[in-house]
Amino acid sequence: MDFAVVLFVALLVTGAISLWDRLVRKPRLLRVTGDSAAESRVEAGKDPWPIEYAKAFFPVILLVFVLRSFVVEPFRIPSGSMLPSLQVGDFILVNKFGYGLRLPVINKKMIDISSPKRGDVMVFRFPHDESINFIKRVVGLPDDNIEYRNKRIYVNGEPAPTVASGEYPFREAGKRHVLATRYLETLDNEQHYILVDPSKRTSSMSFTVPKGHYFVMGDNRDYSNDSRFWGFVPEANVIGRAFFIWFSWDVSAGGGIDWTRIGESIQ
Repeated sequence: MDFAVVLFVALLVTGAISLWDRLVRKPRLLRVTGDSAAESRVEAGKDPWPIEYAKAFFPVILLVFVLRSFVVEPFRIPSGSMLPSLQVGDFILVNKFGYGLRLPVINKKMIDISSPKRGDVMVFRFPHDESINFIKRVVGLPDDNIEYRNKRIYVNGEPAPTVASGEYPFREAGKRHVLATRYLETLDNEQHYILVDPSKRTSSMSFTVPKGHYFVMGDNRDYSNDSRFWGFVPEANVIGRAFFIWFSWDVSAGGGIDWTRIGESIQ
């Protein structure tokens, strides 16, 4: 079950118990006792454990729910599709309000603040299985024509500037060793690094992004399952923009905290 749904149910249950205790149970006890000192005795008395736990956890759950729904949400990077920008084992924070305030659980936008831009690293619900969250870079906006030719992006006929920046070794899914070429790519004046595997061949592709949708790609271009293969991201599936690495576990070195990545902003 989706964690957001679990949190919402926990909030409703603990809130309902706390409210029932204050509005129903305690007034009933006061009516039964019927003396002037009853209120202080009821307040000082020990609550049954379900009520005690509900009252203790309700404010904590409420705070977590509000922060996670409207401010920031943590995610973990499970694959290498966003190398070299994001490593496997990075724990990131996602800005939930930058693209507009949405109703929790159903993810319906209430207030429009801004829209995803080319170059943003965006978290979204996978269109073909909305229980899975994906993270990719926004390449195409609504009505854009996107071409991928000779391992290079063309936006509305214009090639995205790329500058070679040396070699970058990594292990595909922790197994096969890959020696990729790293490039500095620019999308709408926003720069980020991408990886290309010279040994892999790709076909030319062309897409026109429908209204209300986005075209996304992983920075590890030859090892990313993205819009080239399964289509566009509906605006309703957008969760937020990734902006900060708050923790990193270096899985490539057999485990251990990667202190060098903690506190980095996501470009």
